[in-house]
Amino acid sequence: HVNTQRLLDTMPSRKIALAQLDQFQKEGFKELREMDSVLNSLAEKLERERATLPPARIQIEEQKLYKKQQELQNRQQELENEMQYLSDQLNAPILDRVKKAVAIVAERKKISYIMDESTVLYFDKTLDCTKEVIDELMKLEAQAKI
Repeated sequence: HVNTQRLLDTMPSRKIALAQLDQFQKEGFKELREMDSVLNSLAEKLERERATLPPARIQIEEQKLYKKQQELQNRQQELENEMQYLSDQLNAPILDRVKKAVAIVAERKKISYIMDESTVLYFDKTLDCTKEVIDELMKLEAQAKI
């Protein structure tokens, strides 16, 4: 068995990927806050001027607000999709290296399968391959030149 979370936590490429995802998320939140601020400003302006505007103009301004609100919601959904895509793209090579390192250790020890310890109800701690897999992962990480 291995502790998959410990494997991931030791990988420099995983730390880099998490930092990139965090930066992307921060930039997305900033963009959404700015869009929300514009929307709120327009709504406040309409409320201040509502009494002095003709009904047709109020309707036009309300439609503009609705359109801005839709744009905000659409952008939020786009950012969520982009975040998922970026996460998938960054994590794919990381998970491939984990699988490869596990396979190397399993082959070396002539083990038919290695499971994550979080999915096993009981395991003998002497059969923990995590350290050996980490050693292989570090070699693979070095070869990947992250």
